[in-house]
Amino acid sequence: MKLENAIVMSYFAIFCSGMARKANGFIYSSSRLAAQRMEASPMISYRDPIKASRLLASVAAEATEKEAALELPTNDDKNLLCIRHSTAHVMAMAVQQVFPEAQCTIGPWIDDGFYYDFYFPETTDPETGETVPSRKLTDSDLKKIKKAMDKIVSKNYPITREEVSREEAERRIKEINEPFKLEILEGLEEPITLYHIGDQWWDLCAGPHVESTGKIPKKAVALKSVAGAYWRGDEKREMLQRVYGTAWNDPVQLKAYKKMLEEAKKRDHRLLGQNLDLFSIQEDAGGGLVFWHPKGSAVRRQIEDFWKEAHIDGGYELVYTPHIANLDLWKTSGHFDFYRSDMFDQMAVEEESYQIKPMNCPFHCLMYKDDLKSYRDLPIRWAELGTVYRYERSGTLHGLFRVRGFTQDDAHIFCLPEQLEEEIVGVLDLTEKILSRFGFEKYDIMLSTRPEKAVGSDDIWKAATTALEGALKVKGWDYGIDEGGGAFYGPKIDLKIRDAIGRQWQCSTVQCDFNLPDRFDLEYVSAEGTRERPIMVHRAIFGSVERFFGILIENSAGDFPFWLAPTQLKLLPVTDSVMDYCYEVAAKAKKLGVRVEVDRGAERLAKQIRNAERGRIPIMGVVGVKEMESGKLAIRSRKDGDLGSFDVDALLDEIVRCNEMAEEMTIKGEIEEKE
Repeated sequence: MKLENAIVMSYFAIFCSGMARKANGFIYSSSRLAAQRMEASPMISYRDPIKASRLLASVAAEATEKEAALELPTNDDKNLLCIRHSTAHVMAMAVQQVFPEAQCTIGPWIDDGFYYDFYFPETTDPETGETVPSRKLTDSDLKKIKKAMDKIVSKNYPITREEVSREEAERRIKEINEPFKLEILEGLEEPITLYHIGDQWWDLCAGPHVESTGKIPKKAVALKSVAGAYWRGDEKREMLQRVYGTAWNDPVQLKAYKKMLEEAKKRDHRLLGQNLDLFSIQEDAGGGLVFWHPKGSAVRRQIEDFWKEAHIDGGYELVYTPHIANLDLWKTSGHFDFYRSDMFDQMAVEEESYQIKPMNCPFHCLMYKDDLKSYRDLPIRWAELGTVYRYERSGTLHGLFRVRGFTQDDAHIFCLPEQLEEEIVGVLDLTEKILSRFGFEKYDIMLSTRPEKAVGSDDIWKAATTALEGALKVKGWDYGIDEGGGAFYGPKIDLKIRDAIGRQWQCSTVQCDFNLPDRFDLEYVSAEGTRERPIMVHRAIFGSVERFFGILIENSAGDFPFWLAPTQLKLLPVTDSVMDYCYEVAAKAKKLGVRVEVDRGAERLAKQIRNAERGRIPIMGVVGVKEMESGKLAIRSRKDGDLGSFDVDALLDEIVRCNEMAEEMTIKGEIEEKE
């Protein structure tokens, strides 16, 4: 009876836990699952205690699996977006309640929450008359702000929209002494809208918001950190304090998000890149410039080689273009007028100005113009791993994710209007082929349509947008529509991937361009003999090699797939007498394209194994006198332990096969039976 009583109490604990969670507005899947099983088998705990015990174990295992698989929502969830936007306003109101001297600037939602920028001016102590330096927010200040936010939420103030004239908005802003909002007002188009929290606080805002502060789940809100930011991103302007926060639909999502952040810290590509000797940023050379070390270069070579082979198989031709060009080229393309702030300064060459390239596309346009094309020549598909350089302020640089020099996996397609849909399908097929090779098979896709200000006729916009939609339907992919979110020169498809811990990463883009063909006067001769404009498609799959490599590091936690590992096989000599044999095996392996190292043999075998495992090396070959005399290797897998003894040629053949198929090596060799 003791076992039966224990099982009954276990059921009761699950039931009470579930009821308690339900009272808080949510219920875990494990509680629901247990309740369903209890209803299906109400007498199991009394009649068959062993089965009951197994049931509880299966419930726990299944619930853990479901919790681990929880997929956090994105801002495509309109309710979540409204919660985050409204929470940013509530935070700003709370900051000004706690610190009345704070001045508000901007407070948008972002991918995982929101932020708000505040300016804290110097103040005067009313008692001493001394100047008090501007406030620097601390962690304890964030706790005070969160407490004030909770009170605002609890009061359930209505959040209301008001439309006002520009003059009235200006009057009100001056009344509350918010100089930064005057600058924001200058850049706004009418109608000017304000959002009020009760009659306590308001902000310039276009929305959207929840109906009242009570709609914000305060237990699903957390303030994360404080960072510095220049107003308008201009280091010559005021330094602001940016408060980051996160908000979710319920506390379960917040808990899952916090777990994800903990895991993300362990996967930080900057730390792993240093620990695994993959790359570095050498400050003596300048910030945002990547140095690829031999191990990182080995991975990059595999990435680029596969990319090139996939493109050639997909009907692309590979091209190379210069790193600089005459400034006039960038004026023709429009980059100098529209993107000058993101470009480095020009250099003088024989009394002419040259520009280091921020993009590859103008070069491909020049190549297209070399001769007059016929409609029979199209489509033309040119791909380039082209290194570009963009000016990024030092405060925005971040490992491999935000750099000043990077290699775009760029491609441009020049095609007839009637070829566009088929070409887009081809791009999406190639994108899927390449991303899936690296383990990314879940995509979040957005189709962005014509904005208010755009170049190109209504007909060409409609035809291009229809072609993009048609291609997505051919693929059978779900997608959202960002109305008016396209570039001024054409509609586009953006594709985000999800990594091993559920984070989204923007990678692939397919962008129609009606602008550059006009600017460069690109033409082809139609079947009727008339001269027409081709459709130009910009396309990137990785985005940049550097950023994609950073994503790969974090997705795998530095434990790369076997075919990508910087070192695939490390030979561990047990004694100095086998060193020559190790180098012979290594030379044979390298000829087959296997990435192999030989340990110096200065440590004991156990230490050699530990070092190899810390270096994330997937396969180790233990080499003693017996292995040397038999022409074999004793193979150990970092993930699966001892795999047994392999003939050298058989082992290398299997490694080559795994590389070609992008598979892990799991095959077993001869296992010596222990007495």
